Parts: sequence; structure tokens; C-alpha cells
Amino acid sequence: MDRLVNFGGQPFHFIGIGGIGMSALAYVLAEHHLPVSGSDLRVTNITQRLQSVGAHIFVDQEPKNLNFFQLDHAGQFEPPLPEPANHSHLISQESLDRPDQANPDQIHDHFTTPSIHPSINKSRLIPQVICSTAINSNNSEYQAALALGYPIFHRSDLLAALMKKYQSIAVAGTHGKTTTSSLIGYLLLEAGLDPTIVVGGEVDAWQGNARVGQGAYLVAEADESDGSLVKLAASIGVITNIELDHPDHYHSLEEVVNTFKIFARQCQTLIACLDCQCITKEMQPTITYSLDPARGADYTVDQVEYKFDGTTARVWERGHLLGTVQIPVLGKHNLSNTLAAIAVARKLNLDWATITKGISKFTGAKRRFELRGEVNKIRFVDDYAHHPSEISATLGSARLRVHHGERVVAIFQPHRYSRTQTFLAEFSRCFTEADLVLVTDIYSAGEANTLGITGEIVTAAIAEHHPHVFYRSTLEGVSQFLQEHLQPGDLALFLGAGNLNSVIPKLIEAYQLAPVRI
Repeated sequence: MDRLVNFGGQPFHFIGIGGIGMSALAYVLAEHHLPVSGSDLRVTNITQRLQSVGAHIFVDQEPKNLNFFQLDHAGQFEPPLPEPANHSHLISQESLDRPDQANPDQIHDHFTTPSIHPSINKSRLIPQVICSTAINSNNSEYQAALALGYPIFHRSDLLAALMKKYQSIAVAGTHGKTTTSSLIGYLLLEAGLDPTIVVGGEVDAWQGNARVGQGAYLVAEADESDGSLVKLAASIGVITNIELDHPDHYHSLEEVVNTFKIFARQCQTLIACLDCQCITKEMQPTITYSLDPARGADYTVDQVEYKFDGTTARVWERGHLLGTVQIPVLGKHNLSNTLAAIAVARKLNLDWATITKGISKFTGAKRRFELRGEVNKIRFVDDYAHHPSEISATLGSARLRVHHGERVVAIFQPHRYSRTQTFLAEFSRCFTEADLVLVTDIYSAGEANTLGITGEIVTAAIAEHHPHVFYRSTLEGVSQFLQEHLQPGDLALFLGAGNLNSVIPKLIEAYQLAPVRI
């Protein structure tokens, strides 16, 4: 019989707790007064936040960490807060190796009263081990948990179980998930609905990547990268777009579409964008949105103005004018994300005044065109974009932010060898809005380079379509190049999902200590 995720007081141990998706789930559990521990290889603001709400963090990944609840702190945890009988659920364990093979029919509801007591049986202190696809099967903690027979769950199993506890809103799509889910969460927060929020980016409004509320709604970012999207069943599902982005897992766009189809069938209401060809061909959404009024979507816009400080547009709901919205975040893609959030908000009967007020105050998630600082009239902007479509859209937004004579300087760290090789032709053409491009070596994200692809090859490919492309193999070389070549008025845009943004603070400090070279 499959093991079940237990919210009744049995501890949770996260291997790789500092990951953006793992940490959000750990935070929710810890805020519900459930015993949580986890391991990672370094201390970050994310792990420090988890510690502040009671999670125990190990800065190593060793088998001994699994003994924490049994040997060191047995019976010392506060009893979790009681929950209504219809709000506590369990879910069956799925394979870590093939999360895309999860059977949605195996998701079970089961009531248990959350409790933990000093006289608790020792077996109740055996941790439920949570892993993501990023955890290698050779990881020593993971291997120890297997050997000991501890219950092991994929991160998506835990998210699926949490979603069953709420009226859930799950935002899926190849691009725009974090911004859209964060904006939906923010609108619900502004409307006084006190939502619980689990997203893949840090948001200033709730000072992190997760928030625990007392309301009925859970807003979650739903990741398709490893196929585990098929495990999620939402009250409202959103699909922003569908593209091939993870060739390390999917062999074709058809496989990606099939994953989204399973997710779509499991949502009570599906909201989706008709500007995506895959959606129009393959999906039958309940509610639709589009930036093109000619597509006949339920929600659309006209009189759109993309300006230096944001976007304005008139919004239409099924042929009736709702009014004008002002969006602080830039670009066509963010207007689309906003329209998705409006569709969700209207489905939940939020009034237009509340929606527009919330949108006008939302400044986005971190690493989504995040201004990290400005020194000597040079702006340093960090963005998570790592797919050609995302890079093109983000550079388009950057172009709106510069005046005549000012430059957009794109600093790009390719992410994963498989993605870089698969989309090399697309990467070569997506930097047209940049005045200067600097490329560094590929961030492996744990992949072995069996393809022979390198940052130099990427640079050469871009150079076939762009006159000003440079390559520096190391982050130190990137920093040195920028100190020598940036000039007042530049917008330095750091693009990538790896560790490229780690150079920004040091670079800003260097400019603060010495005048810019012109």
C-alpha cells in the first residue's frame, strides 16, 4: 500500500530545503506549527527565514540529519493548530524517478487531527523526507532514507496534498508563472481574502516566496519542468502559454502538451491564453483571455500604451468595458500576465476598483526585471529569463526603459547544456534589442556536458546576427569586462536562472568605490 503524506504531526525533512520551490512548502508547514527540518549546502536569506519560523536547518547533506527528530528533539515541539475535519488530507507517495507517471486517481482525502505529544510513539518521529527532481539519486541523505525505509515524497506530492486543503488556484505555463501567480496572490491579499501563497520567486509584499493566511484560497505556481504538473488538481487552473523549455525531461513539444492536457482535465475551471497557438489547438478552456480583440476571448484589451514607466490599457469582459488599468511592470508579456490575473479575480467576484488598485501597486517578484541598484547613472537589473522567448520579451521591456542614446547591455549566462543546445538557433536571434551582449559559460544546473556545447559556441552563434558580442568564461571576467565597458546611461541587464546575479552586488560596490570609466 502506498504511503501517505501525513499532516497529523509527523515531522518533515527536506533534502535541499533552500530551493525556491522546496523552501516555500517548508515555510507553509512550519507556519502551521508542524515540525520541519531540512538540509542545504549554504546559508541564504531563504534558509534564515525558515529558521525564523521554527525550521531546523543543516548546512550539509549527511545521513545523520535524518535522526534529528528521534534523537535530539523528540517530544519538544508545540502541538500543531487544530484544523476543520474537511481541511486535512493525505496523498499517496509517487516515484521520484518518474513524477510524470503519477496517477491522479491515487490522490486521496483522509482526515487526521494534527497533534504531537511528549509521549508520542518513536515511530511518529520518523521524518517524511521531501525531495525535488534536483536531488540526485546518489545523494547520501536520500540513500540513507531509502535504506531506512522512511517515507519519501516528491515535492509535487506535498504541493498536491496542500492544494487539496484549500480552494486552490494553480498557475501553470512555460513562461509567466511566477509573475501571474504572485499578482493573483497580491490581488486576493488586497481584497481581504487572506490567501496562502506558494510561488517560485520572492515577493516584497509577503517578504519571501510563501505566505500563510487564514482564508480559503491557496495560490500556487505549478511547475511543468519535470512532468509533476500531472499530479495537481486545482479549483481554478491557469495556463499562460505552452512551449518546449526543458529538453532534459521532454523529447518533444507533444509530450509537453500532453502534460498540460492532464493538468487541464483536473482543474474544475481552466483559464487560458488564446495568444498561444498550442492552447488554441489543444485546449478547451472554460475562460479565455487574449491581447488581440479579434480572437474573441472572454477578456481582452485595447488602447494599449507601452510607456517608460509601465503600461496602460482598456480591459473588456465578454464585450463589456471594465475600465482602464495601469500596470507598473513593463512589457507585452506582463500585460498578458495581468489579464490572466484579472480573469481569475473576476471569477472570484472581485470588484473592478479592488482589482485596479491592486494591480497599480504590484511591483513584481524578485529576479523579474528587478532593479538591484543604480550607480554613476548605470542601472543594474536582474532577470530570471533563460529561454529565448523570455529573453526577447525582457529585452523588449528593457528597451522601453532607456532614452535615445542610452544602451541596453545584455549579460547572459546560458542555463543547462540540454536547453542551450536545443535552442541554440533561437538564442542566436533573441538579442536584437540589446546594444551590446556579453556571454559567459553555461550554468550546468547539475547536468553533465555530453553535448560539447560551450559559452564560446553560444557567443559565436549570436555574433552571426549581432555586431557587438563578447565572451568571458568566468564571472570574474564578466565583472572585469563590465567595469571597463559600462558607461553612464547604460541599463545592464543580467539574464539567466543560474548564479550570474551573484556578481551584481560586487559590481555595484566596485562602482561606488571608483568613478566609472568613460
